[in-house]
Amino acid sequence: MKVDGVPCRTIWLAEDGWAVEIIDQTRLPHAFATVRLETPEDAARAIRDMLVRGAPLIGATAAYGLCLAARADPGDEALDRAAELLGATRPTAVNLRWAIEEMRSHLRNRPHAERVAAAYAKAAEICDDDVATNRAIGEHGRPLIEQAWTKAGRGRAVNVLTHCNAGWLATVDWGTALAPIYLAHDDGIPVHVWVDETRPRNQGAALTAWELGKHGVDHTVIVDNAGGHLMQHGKVDLCITGTDRTTASGDVCNKIGTYLKALAARDTGVPFYVALPHSTIDWTVRDGLAEIPIEERDAAEVTEIAGRAADGTTTTVSLTPESSMAANYAFDVTPARLVTGLITERGVCAASAEGLRALYPERG
Repeated sequence: MKVDGVPCRTIWLAEDGWAVEIIDQTRLPHAFATVRLETPEDAARAIRDMLVRGAPLIGATAAYGLCLAARADPGDEALDRAAELLGATRPTAVNLRWAIEEMRSHLRNRPHAERVAAAYAKAAEICDDDVATNRAIGEHGRPLIEQAWTKAGRGRAVNVLTHCNAGWLATVDWGTALAPIYLAHDDGIPVHVWVDETRPRNQGAALTAWELGKHGVDHTVIVDNAGGHLMQHGKVDLCITGTDRTTASGDVCNKIGTYLKALAARDTGVPFYVALPHSTIDWTVRDGLAEIPIEERDAAEVTEIAGRAADGTTTTVSLTPESSMAANYAFDVTPARLVTGLITERGVCAASAEGLRALYPERG
């Protein structure tokens, strides 16, 4: 994707060939800034403090974090310490664990002298695979948007509702839920996106709206609780969200509030699709409600909000009474029965064990 006409990924190697650079997503949409990562601790902080976020990008950042660890000390103990440090940053997104295990298995039996080069090569492979995978997700999801356009008579734009940010900022490039939208837009299909603000961190209002605007896609930011109203009045043709972990039976765990959108979609007959790469499927889990750990983040994300003041400076203000407690559950689980279909790099399937096995027969 491009930022002001310049091709850009969310993570890349610095000019020196070993340090890692990322977009600081906590500064968006008001400032485009990059951060240099030089140690596994830097990578862990970037993941934990959400300078990077989105399951695929978290995994890619962890992969490069292990490269930085190997550069400092290629021994087994140092790599294990770095893997533990990185693995503890965000408990819900399975891509984090997947990328760490991919890196460790790739390096485990290699001579120490080969590990640094092998680590960087594997991390680059993980990133390139993510880009190709997300492009393929877009190609498989694009027909769903075209079908909705045809159903609407092609006389108006297709209205897609999305939640949180599952665009290129959540991945290395292209995105998951937004990839079909970008391809449809580029092919001349008129698309309008309803962008949930996605409290408490406002990833929709801050990130999805920013990247859609940069790409020229028509969009409108709405408060989180407006989606059901729009669906009731026929203003949503389909929903597409991402997911941070998908079970082997088709349950999806995504940003808090996704479940409520799925319930509204089911009640109003609006198709509800979830876009995901292979790395987001947790084949060890079948019951999302019982088995997926739900991250609980700092209550300050609920009680405070950051924004740009009239003078152009950014500031943080309090929203709640000082005496009030706040809970901050970061994710919820949408049962497979509420999901119309899963959009993957191999095609669209039913949100079920049978549907996933049909696309991934090697998983048995």
